[in-house]
Amino acid sequence: MKLLFIHYPKCGTCRKAAKWLKDNNVEATFRHIVEESPTQTELSQWIGRSGLPIPKFFNTSGQVYKQNNLKDVVKTASHEELINMLASNGMLVKRPIVVTDDFVLVGFNENEWKEKLI
Repeated sequence: MKLLFIHYPKCGTCRKAAKWLKDNNVEATFRHIVEESPTQTELSQWIGRSGLPIPKFFNTSGQVYKQNNLKDVVKTASHEELINMLASNGMLVKRPIVVTDDFVLVGFNENEWKEKLI
């Protein structure tokens, strides 16, 4: 299975998830979410494959989200506006993200990862 691991190296959850991948011998291509932010096209595809609503892709605990008071904006913005917001700044995107041809995992939930990746 070809696996893309999108992360922010300074994020504790991302480091924990990367360690989990290594400890479980799951090979992945690593991609820094700020140096190579997801594009609008990628986000649209990933959201569809994840089965999650767009708001679940926002890093709600991040500084950029809080500084821009996006809590209320996310509730009323259109699908296109939300995708554009996410694509404009990798720090707005919840991480880590695991992308495969069949599914997308957002955030690190060890049980979900075990079920899908092992």
